[in-house]
Amino acid sequence: MDPRLAAFERLLNIMDDLRESCPWDRKQTLESLRYLTIEETYELSDAILEKDMNEIKKELGDLMLHMVFYSKIASEQNAFDITDVLNGICDKLVYRHPHIYGDVTAKDAETVKNNWEKIKLKEGANKTVLGGVPASLPAMVKAYRIQEKARGVGFDWDHVGQVWDKVQEELSELQYEKLNGTPEKIEDEFGDLLFALINYARFIDVNPEDALERTNKKFIKRFNFIEKRVKEAGKSMHDMNLAELDVFWNEAKAEENRESKN
Repeated sequence: MDPRLAAFERLLNIMDDLRESCPWDRKQTLESLRYLTIEETYELSDAILEKDMNEIKKELGDLMLHMVFYSKIASEQNAFDITDVLNGICDKLVYRHPHIYGDVTAKDAETVKNNWEKIKLKEGANKTVLGGVPASLPAMVKAYRIQEKARGVGFDWDHVGQVWDKVQEELSELQYEKLNGTPEKIEDEFGDLLFALINYARFIDVNPEDALERTNKKFIKRFNFIEKRVKEAGKSMHDMNLAELDVFWNEAKAEENRESKN
């Protein structure tokens, strides 16, 4: 037997055992697993950003368990089972890749992505272009997906220079409202600026969510370094001014540079 099939069958059998014999596993529902799945997805995201292949492997296993768990619960309700799930995704992949399984030609990845969105509209998967964007997505991820889907039907800027001009325009409008506007207008313009920056990130092939999270991690690492150095100096951060703290901040940056060269 193919070892991949054997491993998957083993997981299915274990899931059957747990659902039958483990009090915790028997208690779970689709709803109770939902927030756990979201947590596991973010843990996988962290592992990917850290480029930790061992952690990626572990987190993929956790998510695979969740997919099997959901399917097991659904099978008990006579709704669907894991076979239906797998055949469903296989059928969808074949249908939405006519350049592989049909006579359509796709010269690059962008064409493939655009064809995918058009097929989804044609088959009624989404009644509107933006209908497939989940309402519960984090705002930054949602903005990125909205822009991608709009691009899929041709609603997009022609070149990156136009997008940068839009960023500058939104920045100017924010500055104006900061001096003259109401809190509501300031918030509106700040949102417009963020949306424009996310658009610009897309045009320069940067994932804004990943970029911001890397910056978050970098800031945390440097701030922790500052706290350590302040403690070593026998001082309190509350008693130090920004210029004094900035010395330690620069030390943290220098330490990062040394680590990157090793």
